[in-house]
Amino acid sequence: MQFKMSPNSLFAILLRSSCWISFAIAVVLALAARFILPGVYGTFAASIAIPFVIIGVIVAWKQREVPSDARIAGTVDAVSAMSWRDFSALIEQAFQRDGYVVTRMNGAADFMLLKAGRTSLVSCKRWKAASHGLEPLRELEAERLAQEARGSIYICTGNVSDNARRFAADHKIVLMQALELTRLLRLPRKAPKSKA
Repeated sequence: MQFKMSPNSLFAILLRSSCWISFAIAVVLALAARFILPGVYGTFAASIAIPFVIIGVIVAWKQREVPSDARIAGTVDAVSAMSWRDFSALIEQAFQRDGYVVTRMNGAADFMLLKAGRTSLVSCKRWKAASHGLEPLRELEAERLAQEARGSIYICTGNVSDNARRFAADHKIVLMQALELTRLLRLPRKAPKSKA
């Protein structure tokens, strides 16, 4: 039997929150136990804060890889200003850096990725579009079936319609939007402008 945490439990909520909240609860509980209970009992009672410290460490570990809103916005601005040639070269290099063998394609898919015997298709030619509907996802799924690929990735910086999002979920198409694109590309941070 596998343990499953209720999504509305205190610990589940804390796992979705900022790490400082768990640490603050731990400090309050430890101080309260120390001042309410006498001597040695207060020290032992302060151990009730340990689970909150552990949750805080887990959340901090997960959040260390999450780019800031400013970094995400900077990446979106940078890739939106790029030509297709520059953007596609950047995408190709990013996947190669992550260990994929990358083959350029023409049609609904722009790249074929191969890693550990698993083939995936990537469509990213419409990355600048403000909104994305069903049609490009249907084309990508048809190409995936024709190529007998195991997975597919659709890269965009704009909004994806609800119908397109449902289609992607139903066909296991990975939607790589601003956050995921920022993680993939790892563009260097812009140096702050020097004041004259």
